[in-house]
Amino acid sequence: MQDNTPSLTAMGTSLMRALHRRADPLPLLDDAWGDRLVPDEIKARMRARAPSGTPADIALDVGLRASAAYANVIVRQRYAEDRLADAVKRGVRQYVLIGAGFDSYALRRPQAARDVSVFEIDHPATQGLKQQRIADCAMALAENVHFIAADLSREELAGALARSAYKAGEPAFFAWLGVTMYLTRAANLATLRAIADVAPSGSEVVFNYADQNFFDNPKRDGVAATALADMRRSVAAAGEPFVSGFHPAELPGLLASCGLELIEDYSNKVLIDHYDPDGVNKLRAASPSHIARARVR
Repeated sequence: MQDNTPSLTAMGTSLMRALHRRADPLPLLDDAWGDRLVPDEIKARMRARAPSGTPADIALDVGLRASAAYANVIVRQRYAEDRLADAVKRGVRQYVLIGAGFDSYALRRPQAARDVSVFEIDHPATQGLKQQRIADCAMALAENVHFIAADLSREELAGALARSAYKAGEPAFFAWLGVTMYLTRAANLATLRAIADVAPSGSEVVFNYADQNFFDNPKRDGVAATALADMRRSVAAAGEPFVSGFHPAELPGLLASCGLELIEDYSNKVLIDHYDPDGVNKLRAASPSHIARARVR
């Protein structure tokens, strides 16, 4: 991502969540905000990338639905918010979104958001556009929603949180979605260590990652390999190339080295089977993505 350019992939995932709510029979998320937060000129750029011959009025939806990332975007968000709800029941009152992008939790679930202090951390360019779009929609957020503009490649997580009302001595729930594949392995491990450093024992983090096996063997056969190749071309064209993943078998040890304990690690297919067991929404398990939940030790 360019220093002064908002993340196109963040806006794309926002539009996918909104499309799911509008077009799928039994949506897992009620997210109407993607269509409102993303500027029209960005939608036009994405519409132009739809398959040739697609009618203009459905070109954007067709392109989003065809993405191998579509199902992953939906189920990872639902999983993260389900685990957040569990944490709130246990008394957690801080929700930190690292690489928040155009996440709309505080907008679409204001009742639930009142139970937690929400901290959205993202690159200044992306966050600035999001805040402008919220203002354009004449929407006022509750006082417990905090925006923290930070480039975490240049500033440590602890420093960014220290500029907010975040309370390091109180438990927190972290969501880190759609980010790890754009970072180096070293940067990912540094962020995981930072989470363990800024949150007390028992705090949790949910994050998704790409299976490194598909990076190591880019010519392997199979739907997931083809899907990853397609996604890599797409995000690279948007100026946000995939960089790294994790080997699922190695993840417990890597997390332990960061001060975290792995609780769950599910493939994209497992999550789809869980949330859409009858295939009503026709979500395709095409992405070689996993979602993991870990606890600060």
